[in-house]
Amino acid sequence: MSDYTILELFRQEVETNVAILKQSFSTNEIEQAIQAAHSLWGTTRILEMEAASNLVQLIKDCLIAVHKQSITLGQEEINTLLHASDLLLSMSKAAKGNLDTWMTDHAWDWNTTQKTIANLIDREQVIDNSPPTPPTPPASPTPPAPLPIELAAISGDGDSMMDLFKLEAEAQVSILNNGLLVIENKPQSAQDLEALMRAAHSIKGAARIVGLDGVVELAHVMEDCFVAAQGKTITLTPDDVDVLLQGVDLLQSISQLNDAELPAWLGQNQANFRNIRDDVAAILQPGGKKQKERNDFNPNVQILNPQSPVVTEPSPSVVTEPSRSVPNPQSLALTEPSRSVPIPQSPVVSRGVENTANNQDRVVRVSADNLNRIMGLAGESLIEANWLQPFADSMMSLKSRMLDISRSLEQLQESLDQNLYEEEGKEYLVQARQQKQECLDYMGAHLNELELYVRRTASLSDRLYREVINSHMRPFEDGLQSFPRMIRDLARNLNKQVNLEIVGKSTPVDRDILKKLEAPLTHILRNAVDHGLELPEERIAAGKSPEGTIRLEAFHRGGMLAITITDDGKGINREQLRQKIINKNLVTADMAAQLSDTELMEFLFLPGFSTAKQVTEISGRGVGLDIAKSMAQDVGGTVRASCQFGKGTSFHFQLPLTLSVVRTLLVEISGKPYAIPLARIDQIVTLERDEITDVENRQYFTMNNQNIGLIAAHQVLELPTIKQQNGAVSIVVISDQNSTYGLVVDKFLGERDLVVRPLDPRLGKVPDISATALLGDGSPILIVDISDIVRSMDVILKGGNLSKVMM
Repeated sequence: MSDYTILELFRQEVETNVAILKQSFSTNEIEQAIQAAHSLWGTTRILEMEAASNLVQLIKDCLIAVHKQSITLGQEEINTLLHASDLLLSMSKAAKGNLDTWMTDHAWDWNTTQKTIANLIDREQVIDNSPPTPPTPPASPTPPAPLPIELAAISGDGDSMMDLFKLEAEAQVSILNNGLLVIENKPQSAQDLEALMRAAHSIKGAARIVGLDGVVELAHVMEDCFVAAQGKTITLTPDDVDVLLQGVDLLQSISQLNDAELPAWLGQNQANFRNIRDDVAAILQPGGKKQKERNDFNPNVQILNPQSPVVTEPSPSVVTEPSRSVPNPQSLALTEPSRSVPIPQSPVVSRGVENTANNQDRVVRVSADNLNRIMGLAGESLIEANWLQPFADSMMSLKSRMLDISRSLEQLQESLDQNLYEEEGKEYLVQARQQKQECLDYMGAHLNELELYVRRTASLSDRLYREVINSHMRPFEDGLQSFPRMIRDLARNLNKQVNLEIVGKSTPVDRDILKKLEAPLTHILRNAVDHGLELPEERIAAGKSPEGTIRLEAFHRGGMLAITITDDGKGINREQLRQKIINKNLVTADMAAQLSDTELMEFLFLPGFSTAKQVTEISGRGVGLDIAKSMAQDVGGTVRASCQFGKGTSFHFQLPLTLSVVRTLLVEISGKPYAIPLARIDQIVTLERDEITDVENRQYFTMNNQNIGLIAAHQVLELPTIKQQNGAVSIVVISDQNSTYGLVVDKFLGERDLVVRPLDPRLGKVPDISATALLGDGSPILIVDISDIVRSMDVILKGGNLSKVMM
């Protein structure tokens, strides 16, 4: 969608809803006005128009306050809201021209209007911020009344309103989580307290619209806490932050439920809402009794995963861009940092919400700038394609001229046959030469055009290809939303001090790789906190800072994505690791003594292998680092570990930049080309036949003092044998955690970047093949699955069916 189309949709949406707003003001239909403001607010958020979104947010909050009779509107206040509506309408029309100029010219008016509406809302704040009285528990153990569940109390379009609430809850929960982690260390940070207060207020307003009274009450008392902390009436302690984070977990879980699950979940969690609300309210009474622990509330059991009775680690936050509910007078420019889906239904923007019950389509986020560039390049491609038809017509004209030359040459031949050369032959010859020269000139001119066209289309295709690849990338930080909170909770549970440093948050990562990274990174980080970092007193005794540091870094290097996780803990004792390897009968004592540090570290990635003395709820749990190894191999990458005893441990991932394109080595097997991902190749070798040793019907060669067995690729893939030519043998060295083999191919065809195309799912898992691709001439080629190939080799060897690679 072009910039013009997006802004035109914005203009139409503003015109529609501003008309409804003005009509609602004149007829005093507040509910209709709230619905129009909410629809317009959703559109401005979807299109990432921050300035407009902030103003509409204020209008919406004001109307909600009127609806609950917290404030009343006189004619002057109504005129202010009408003026704000006119500003939005004027802005939408200016969006087709020079919006920046319009915003500059109207900055004072815009800011003044925002402040005036904000002052109206402050009337509600005065009422809301009065010191709350903690709810009195019932005298008798009567069952609690069910929470009101009216998901579409105002709008007839319940699904759309609920979708908007979930989108808002996701965004504001992220702000609450991050802000509380900051406040724990800087309890007097006015800026962070302001952001927390606004986030709680936004959730309260959104919940009120969809009739979630329990959420309204919880968000309201959380907002009271932040306001009190702003006024320095109270100081939030780490224990207070624990309670508030439990409330955040409740709010987060709602955004992760579909509409069908929500009513039952709300009913099951009435006690949790009530208990957390009471505990948060108790924070406002510094001398009162704070309910820090309750037997009937466990956020890890019911909140983070309503479908599961036990959850051992926090669920990651849903990745979305945080919205801003506070007007920012310094930033009134129309910005489009990124577009978030799902999106609400509106007259001009179709809804893209994924319904787990009815719709299995994937939804992804693409930045507005990236999408605009893709659409622009698609338009250029269409224009360039229109050049082909005139060029085809010119080729037809050339063909016609060539036919004229052919006729002239035939006439010349006839004149020669009839001995009429002197009379007519010279004339025909001159005519043929003239036509030939015309054709050459014509062809030369059009060939130049064709060459220019080829360069243009090649550049265009490359740019379009790169933009499409970029659209599949997300910043590294999008996959890290849950980690700061997870590390903080684990550290408090273990009485440790941990600082998590994240470097390279903006590094682009393939969204599929980012999703796959979540499990191994979570496991490594939990291990680092539980087993790697020492207790504060142990660190002090070792001459270290009492606070341990975990550093998570992502960057691009050598055309690959590099991710490192490093801690400054106690590291791994090599001799203890060596002894554990022997105890598990993985190698003999003599072999273990000869293992290098790198080889020792590789044992950490074996299934079920752990250096922990006991399995805990925090880490281990019988799951080893093989999850990291498997993930890296699945995407065509590698992972390795290194450590310095007493100083810390590091894990290094080397992963492809994208799963959409893979760098491969093309080889010929049984006369057909195949592609092998370069990231899974240890080495390629060309040997003379006398360098291959034959022992007991098995053939091998020696490389780096290691004997590597040879297996013919055609036998692994069950392809026909082609008579071998005398000469050098082409070998691809591949390996997994346990074995290294030499795959003998017919010959090497060179390296090639291939766009990966998945196999048809109806085929199931094709043995030894992972995907397919197209070569430059359009012919298909199969990409081999190295992990599968190695397993097939093991089966061949164990079955005793190995054929010689050469006779």
